[in-house]
Amino acid sequence: MSFVKHSSEGGTGQVVSSGGQSRAWKRFGYGVAIAVNIALMFVVNNLLEWGWPAFLTDDFEQLLPLINLSLAASIVANVIYLWFDAAWFKSVVQIVLGGISMVVAIRTFQVFPFAFSGYEVNWEAITRVILVLVMIGIGIGMVVELGKLVRGWYQASTAPNQGR
Repeated sequence: MSFVKHSSEGGTGQVVSSGGQSRAWKRFGYGVAIAVNIALMFVVNNLLEWGWPAFLTDDFEQLLPLINLSLAASIVANVIYLWFDAAWFKSVVQIVLGGISMVVAIRTFQVFPFAFSGYEVNWEAITRVILVLVMIGIGIGMVVELGKLVRGWYQASTAPNQGR
C-alpha cells in the first residue's frame, strides 16, 4: 500500500504566491513522500527481524513483495511528479497505485499474518472489518480519480479554442 498520497487537485491548504511558491511546496511534498516511503520500506522489511509488533506472524513475509511493489511504485510516481504533475497524469497514476494497493489489501486479508489469540478483544474480526473498509476506500478513491480524469477530458474536448 501506498502510505503517503497527494491530491491531484489544489485545495490541500498549500500556500500560493506569485513567486511560484505553490510549485516549490508541491515539489517539497513529493520529496517528503519519497523519503517517507523509503523509510517505510526499510521498516516493513525489518519488522519480522525486530519481532515487532508481537502479533505479526511469519506469514507476513508472503506479503513483502507486494508491499515493496506498492511502496516502490509510490516512490517512482513521486519522482516523476517532481518534473511532471499534470492533473490528468496524476489521476492515471493514482488509479494504478490504487490498483496495486487493492491487491495488497486483498492479499493481506487472504494471508492474514496476524495472531491475536492472546487478547480478550476479538482483534481478528476488527482487523478484518478494517481491511474491508480499506478496500472499499481504495475502490472509492479509484472511482473518484477516474471521474476526475473523465471530467478533465470532457472539459478539454468541449472547451472553445481560444485565440484561433
